[in-house]
Amino acid sequence: MSEKVRVRFAPSPTGFQHIGGLRTALYNYLFAQKEDGVFILRIEDTDQKRFVAGAVENTIAFLENFGMAPQEGPKFQKDFVNDLLSEKYPGIVHHGSFAPYIQSEGLASYQETALRLVQENKAYYCFCTAERLAILHDEQSKEKRAPKYDRLCKNLSALEIKERKEKGEAAVVRFAIPGNRSAIKARDLIHDEVIFQAETLDDFIILKSDGYPTYHLAHIVDDHRMEISHVLRAVEWLPSLPKHILLYEALGWPLPFIGHLPTILGSDGKKKLSKRDGDVSIEYFEKAGYLREALINFVALLGWNPGKGSTKEIFSLSELVQAFDFAQIHKAGAVFDLKKLDWMNAQYLKKLSIDELYEKAIAFDLLESEFFSTVPAIKKSEAFLKKILAVEQDRLVRLSDIGIHNPFFFASTLSYDASLLHWKDNDATMTKTALVQAEKLLSGLDETIWDDAELLETKLLEAAGDKKGDFLSPLRVALTGAERSPSPAQAVWVLGKEEALLRIKNAIEKLA
Repeated sequence: MSEKVRVRFAPSPTGFQHIGGLRTALYNYLFAQKEDGVFILRIEDTDQKRFVAGAVENTIAFLENFGMAPQEGPKFQKDFVNDLLSEKYPGIVHHGSFAPYIQSEGLASYQETALRLVQENKAYYCFCTAERLAILHDEQSKEKRAPKYDRLCKNLSALEIKERKEKGEAAVVRFAIPGNRSAIKARDLIHDEVIFQAETLDDFIILKSDGYPTYHLAHIVDDHRMEISHVLRAVEWLPSLPKHILLYEALGWPLPFIGHLPTILGSDGKKKLSKRDGDVSIEYFEKAGYLREALINFVALLGWNPGKGSTKEIFSLSELVQAFDFAQIHKAGAVFDLKKLDWMNAQYLKKLSIDELYEKAIAFDLLESEFFSTVPAIKKSEAFLKKILAVEQDRLVRLSDIGIHNPFFFASTLSYDASLLHWKDNDATMTKTALVQAEKLLSGLDETIWDDAELLETKLLEAAGDKKGDFLSPLRVALTGAERSPSPAQAVWVLGKEEALLRIKNAIEKLA
């Protein structure tokens, strides 16, 4: 094991990255950065039956986009690209500056390790069929015994093994749980000391009949070969820890430090977060309008905090690096609170300049959304959209919210009942007088004032005097067709002189 901190993010290409994967990658990355270590990406693709096309490319893009690019991996050498990536994962050839380690490329080393264990009588070939195992487990279940392999094949002779292989019988390799072990103890970075009873362990499979290793063997061989110093992974792997400890001991290899991250729970706080709670993929949250910076910040706090006495909740990636500490990772599960994510995303949106917010909106493909598909081209201009953003920024929760709560700004004509124009019990005459006054005031304003929302606000408040409701309420409805909307000054500023005056004129005609 290396004296230098070396960690890895090792997903399987069985789907696109999700919230749990983001947290695992993030915690590994933060630890490596803080300790001046190395962060590695390894694709664990030995389960070929569950491979999902595009998953590898998605993982690489996800790490790059979130600012967590690995610091080590095979280089983009011509032979590497042509012999491996161009055939197996063509989508990553032109993607970026790094390539991942591909687990299936180390097939020979896993087979050699399994054979070594067989030769040392620490593992054995098993020819039992799926049908026999199903019958065995059914019998054990009826007798209320834990389902375990009965070691039927453990003492097969070398000659019998050879003959059965020559007949074409499929065989797996099982690891033999040592008979002289009782309690297996380990120190987990997060859960402290954990103890397992060896008698509960089954002789588990380390090499499948197709020659591919199981996770148990493959990740140990890889972690040893890559000199991984710390393994941070999901708590779902904690029950498998005793198997891994026994494998390390059997191979005579030093055990890395291991920590199992707390479960991410759904909104009910009871069950593990899953698709039943809605789509939990990173792609979904990005398409929903959440900023990557906010997602990183939010996910970092799902099972970790900066320590007692700290009330800080907003962290940049560099601040997370400085604050990250194993001691502050919780043992208990963390609830995925969508309301908290909404709040956090809103805080990030508020911090952006209008230019930055506009760039984020365009990168988000805002103008390709269903809402903007019916918006006139003139109201998709950069100048107009930046006005919308200035008005909406303080209330935005997601980028996908832009415009949808104020559709009247994008409408060619407004449709509303004339009764909405009246403030309280004011009659048509009083309302019309207020609108005519507003029309006259706005028509006479200098063109420079129309470009300044604050000056427009000042002029309208001065004109309203003590009767703000009588003057401003009809104007708001005339401009937006709604009782609840941005202020009349903001509406006037967004719409511009020509359209604002036209809408006021149309409102006056409704009162005729």
